[in-house]
Amino acid sequence: KISSLSCSGSRSSKTFKPKKNIPEGSHQYELLKHAEATLGSGNLRMAVMLPDGEDLNEWVAVNTVDFFNQINMLYGTITDFCTEESCPVMSAGPKYEYHWADGTNIKKPIKCSAPKYIDYLMTWVQDQLDDETLFPSKIGVPFPKNFMSVAKTILKRLFRVYAHIYHQHFDPVIQLQEEAHLNTSFKHFIFFVQEFNLIDRRELAPLQELIEKLTSKDR
Repeated sequence: KISSLSCSGSRSSKTFKPKKNIPEGSHQYELLKHAEATLGSGNLRMAVMLPDGEDLNEWVAVNTVDFFNQINMLYGTITDFCTEESCPVMSAGPKYEYHWADGTNIKKPIKCSAPKYIDYLMTWVQDQLDDETLFPSKIGVPFPKNFMSVAKTILKRLFRVYAHIYHQHFDPVIQLQEEAHLNTSFKHFIFFVQEFNLIDRRELAPLQELIEKLTSKDR
């Protein structure tokens, strides 16, 4: 449906990461199908709940991959509007500015443009998702003890991409008729992180009003 995904220009294609696929036939694939089926019912609160008898780590892993793919696609539609010139800093409104550090390659937070920050962020997330010791895709391979803290960091950072899109690029989202898609994706994300308490409330502050508006109908 999204014709604007071709992302012309070298920078935007660089930012648009390849989709992370969950292998068909795997248990995680079954979980993803379950998630999609319950989402189809329209009840997002139900859709995010841990299915009976399932492992919480695996449920968080499958959904984290799915959110990465969704945000990747949503950001991919507006890369032409998010440039070094339009967004010289990574911000979510005037009060919130993000500086990048990943703790390994870049230890001291650096100030950079939004497209550069989001490229760093999505590349970093992709590296985590591709790490079999962190996100095991094979049946019976256990999740590491630090899995949940890694997942929380990933989700905290993915939230910043939503926050940037909402604060700085909502007009093009409306022009592209992506508003409903963005809202549904973000609402699903928020219900998920609320259900399992995965992001600190302070981190959600840039979109607090929107979160209250989107979630108040479904209490």
